[in-house]
This record gives sequence, C-alpha cells and structure tokens, in this order.
Amino acid sequence: MNSSEQALPVHATAAQQKVLDRIAVQRERLRARRAARLQSQALAAVAGTEDADAPFLARAVAFARQHPAATVVALAGVAIAAGPRRLIRWAGVALPLVMGLRR
Repeated sequence: MNSSEQALPVHATAAQQKVLDRIAVQRERLRARRAARLQSQALAAVAGTEDADAPFLARAVAFARQHPAATVVALAGVAIAAGPRRLIRWAGVALPLVMGLRR
C-alpha cells in the first residue's frame, strides 16, 4: 500500500464490504492453487521420469539424456565389437530412419 491509502481510513458500505470479502476469498484461493501447482511441479522434478513400467525405449532415451557420456562410451564399445563391416550395414539402415525423424 502506498502512503495515501494508509492516511485516510475508508469505511466501506455493506455492499462494498461484500465485494471486498469476495475478492479476498478469490485471492486466497488463487494463492493456494499457485502453491499447489508449484508443489506438484517440484514433486515431478524430484521424481523425474523414472517409471519402472515405461517401455524399454522410453527408459533408454531417459538414461541417454541423463548420462550422455556413458551412452557415448557404450555406443563406442558396441561399434568396436561389431566391426566396420557391420557398422556400414547398420548405418545403411539407421541413417535413413534418423533422417526421416529429423524432418
């Protein structure tokens, strides 16, 4: 409140007081709703996207996003174990799929 509102005491009529009470109730309801939403978002952030019932692909993507260095090391290990001939064959299949997803 600024100083001009505090200096003059204002007495509201019954109708005005009723409106002011409704506004106060609405503000409190909005504050409670905002607090509940923030709490829900905080719980979701803490819980993360770890869902044991999620499909394997969804869990693999979540793991790759959380641990990019480990994913790169694992893929490099698979590439070394597979050999260059298989890598070229796999790239011939996977590359068009990846390029199709980027569109």
